[in-house]
Amino acid sequence: MKKRTLTITICLLATLAIAGTAQALRIRAGDILITANGGFAPKSLPRTHDAPITLHGGGKISTVSGQLPPILRTIAFEFDRHGHVETRGLAVCTAGRLQATTVPAARRLCPGAIVGRGRGHAIVQFPDSRPIPISSPITLFNGPKKGRNDTLFAHAYTNVPAPTTFVVPIVIQRIRKGVYGYRTEATIPKIAGGYGVPISGSLKIGRKWKFRGKKLSYVNARCATGHLQARGKFGFKDGTVLSGTFFRPCKVRR
Repeated sequence: MKKRTLTITICLLATLAIAGTAQALRIRAGDILITANGGFAPKSLPRTHDAPITLHGGGKISTVSGQLPPILRTIAFEFDRHGHVETRGLAVCTAGRLQATTVPAARRLCPGAIVGRGRGHAIVQFPDSRPIPISSPITLFNGPKKGRNDTLFAHAYTNVPAPTTFVVPIVIQRIRKGVYGYRTEATIPKIAGGYGVPISGSLKIGRKWKFRGKKLSYVNARCATGHLQARGKFGFKDGTVLSGTFFRPCKVRR
């Protein structure tokens, strides 16, 4: 199938944020529909230096026709340069420690490296059988540095059709691309031998700790331009690529 690329820029208006409503964002490409929401807290941040924040977000993939969507293969994000990830003094977990572990076992092995938690949902559709919904908690672990870049491991576990542990490496790459200063990309592993279709997921990212008497935070940002923004790119098995730019307003802390 010829690759189809659709680029959609979505702005969350400041008036909606001021009203305090949780607005879902919708991206449509042909039959595929992505609904997403999320943000960060607190929204009041310094203008000239970074302060601790927590990120939260989630999304759902569906179709207008009601059929199962094509399989999501890759997710890439570029993040606002007005912020940084801090890992000094934070425990590190390796892919080897997470292999062949259930969710509780993985969290027991590397509790000090956990920087995010969430949940993922999928539908398994074997030939000539009814769809089987499956889900798993998702855990983000701080990984060892790769060059000058920080890394993460996303961990999940399912027992359909057999017990399987998923460990997805993610590099937080530093870039210089206009307003964007960081980039991540993840390849979604095959679920249930390729018969699993990712449907939805959610994450909350953030951790605070003390290192050498100083309080540190995993995610940090500042309000230099009145908003923070990120650009996402979603690649599907059928060749469809959706991309969208998301804006979230912030206030300067006095």
